[in-house]
Amino acid sequence: MIRTFLLRWLVNFLGLWAAAELMTGSIQYNDKIRVLLVAALIFSLVNAFIRPLIVLLSLPAIVLTLGLFTLVINAFMLYLVTKIYHAFQLRSFWTAVVATLIIWIVNYLLTDLLEPKHENTV
Repeated sequence: MIRTFLLRWLVNFLGLWAAAELMTGSIQYNDKIRVLLVAALIFSLVNAFIRPLIVLLSLPAIVLTLGLFTLVINAFMLYLVTKIYHAFQLRSFWTAVVATLIIWIVNYLLTDLLEPKHENTV
């Protein structure tokens, strides 16, 4: 469980770093890796504890939009990090939406590479 959380934290850090590098000027973190590490930790905790409740409460909107509303939820989770940790700032909510897309892509690519494969033996 701790290994999985540390992997999530690492992947979220790399996603935040990629988003910050690609969106220069829209994400303020004073060019300090420490700020991104703490923001990624907070983002991982928010995703682990708050996001499931928000997803459950917004299930009708998720169904109506065929899952696209999860993008808004994830952007809100990232925006929530800026309210908790003031050293990490986003220019606007739309910056959070674009950053969330970048983080999704990085998560998708790295999770496939880093997570151990479970072999089914018959």
